[in-house]
Amino acid sequence: MARGHRDRIAAILDATRVFRHEEIDVALELFDDAFPRDGTDSHSTASSYAFLGAFTPEDELVGYACYGPTPETDRTYDLYWIAVDPGAQGTGSGTTLISEVERRLQGQNARMLVVETSSRSEYADTRRFYERRGYAEAARVREFYAPGDDRIIFTKRFTGKTSSPSGRGAVQR
Repeated sequence: MARGHRDRIAAILDATRVFRHEEIDVALELFDDAFPRDGTDSHSTASSYAFLGAFTPEDELVGYACYGPTPETDRTYDLYWIAVDPGAQGTGSGTTLISEVERRLQGQNARMLVVETSSRSEYADTRRFYERRGYAEAARVREFYAPGDDRIIFTKRFTGKTSSPSGRGAVQR
């Protein structure tokens, strides 16, 4: 992904019709952190956010994922965003994105991936998406986002090597 994908990400998030304007603003802030507007090479910045894109054969961005290490944890990562353009939903783009995130994290000896989502009815398909891919509901905070809108936390644990003796040496920052 590159800085030039910012407008397309905004369009994808808007097209899903599930994200509020404030949520889209936060997603774009994360993108701006990873891909600065000043032309700085994103690999030389201190951003801990990683972005993956799903593209058509014609190189059109149809979905993306953003993830990164959870600060002060032993190899735990957060999936901050995953979104697929409604016109491409059901084509496997979301599955490809989450599978690639998981593959990359396992290659980094990650221990767990944490995903949070809303209990709103618009997110029912999203919750089923995670459940079908082996994510388990680990917690629910009632009315976290707003009255009647719970925060649902899903996790998926990975098997692999153990951490370093200090317990934090394997964390990729």
